[in-house]
Amino acid sequence: MQIEIDIEASWPADSDWEALAIRAADAAAKVSPELANPRLSASLLFTGDFEVHALNREWRGKDKPTNVLSFPMLERGELLALVPDGPPELLGDIALAHETCDREATGKGVPLEAHAAHLIVHGLLHLAGHDHETSSDAATAMEALEIKTLALLGFADPYGDADQE
Repeated sequence: MQIEIDIEASWPADSDWEALAIRAADAAAKVSPELANPRLSASLLFTGDFEVHALNREWRGKDKPTNVLSFPMLERGELLALVPDGPPELLGDIALAHETCDREATGKGVPLEAHAAHLIVHGLLHLAGHDHETSSDAATAMEALEIKTLALLGFADPYGDADQE
């Protein structure tokens, strides 16, 4: 999967957000193989609360900022049926809000990079058709994929309750 990344000035310049995003996408493709299709592309916007608030209001009818938004362009069935050869396919778009992400990371006592990686993975899994809001089983399955992916990146279980083996 190709990932187009745009990083706005609100994100701290002392971290390599682009490298983190590429590592997160590569790890997500190992855990959710449909993301490894070479035809796929996605865009990732590192932005601020103002922009995410506007997107959330316009597209989800929620008048508040949130940490991450995902806008899938393919249905899960379409993604799973996508053969490796053919023209490029846009998987979708993701936007992360710096202020909300930073506030949440501080509240959890984790580095912003770890929380941002979690949200990138979360967003990519949404683009792949996983959804934690449809049922508790779906939420458990999606969390398991997130935990596995973050472990590949060297980050701890963001939910703090996975079995340690």
